[in-house]
Amino acid sequence: MTSKIHSLNDTYELNNGVKIPVIGLGTWQTPDGEVAQKTVENALDLGYRLIDTAAAYGNEESIGRGIKVSGVNRHDLFVTTKLWNDHHGYQKTKAAIDESLTKLDLDYLDLYLIHWPNPAPVRDHWAELNAESWQAMEEAVQAGKIRAIGVSNFRRKHLAELLKTAKIRPAVNQIYLNPSDMEEDVTAYNKELGILSEAYSPLGRGDLFANETVVSVAQHYDKSPAQVLLRWSLQHGFVPLPKSVHRERLESNLQVFDFTITEEDMAKLDGLHGAGKLANDPDQTDF
Repeated sequence: MTSKIHSLNDTYELNNGVKIPVIGLGTWQTPDGEVAQKTVENALDLGYRLIDTAAAYGNEESIGRGIKVSGVNRHDLFVTTKLWNDHHGYQKTKAAIDESLTKLDLDYLDLYLIHWPNPAPVRDHWAELNAESWQAMEEAVQAGKIRAIGVSNFRRKHLAELLKTAKIRPAVNQIYLNPSDMEEDVTAYNKELGILSEAYSPLGRGDLFANETVVSVAQHYDKSPAQVLLRWSLQHGFVPLPKSVHRERLESNLQVFDFTITEEDMAKLDGLHGAGKLANDPDQTDF
């Protein structure tokens, strides 16, 4: 557990030496077009430097425009996107990487992730296709198209299988992480392997804001439930990716560096397993 994160400018060093900001903007369900573009512009204006999207979100082009219009130096940004389930395999992954670069209008990606380990259509040969996709991703790193590669929604068995053939160890595993589901087995394995755990849905799915324990802890620190949940993530050493399209909430989500949750209160939050939704089992999804 760490409470040594003091500012928005703090970073973690990934296992390949690349630095990643400690908090970022998630853009799942952010509508393509003006909303996505303006959200990115607002976020960058407020000081966010990590922007997380995915091919499946359908908003890469708008996010790319938001980055361009913002005027922020590309080298000061950390942009993540992800490989969707219909592009697993060597050739398809190569094409998907180039397509994302084109849509985002970027020369390189800071992080590229396999979005899901075991898509329904390829459930009988998922490990083989992940190995192929990973090879294409490793080649993209060598070619300078990607700075770091990783995975999302991978459990222990998926990571172990990938590591049988991987030449580059995943730098990140982005998973569903909040007090309702800490995914302890996955985060422990990530830590053991030197893989950073990123938290998508760090605020839950809206189901934790009214939780009695979360509200009580928030009142104690004169903070909002969202701010306490984000601070909880930071103190566990996770990178939270909160989502919002509202500037005031984007700003509020950054006001998490001026307080520290005590060990006692962290333990209370850690005890909330099942208080909200749990992570989807990647081996049981229907997509």
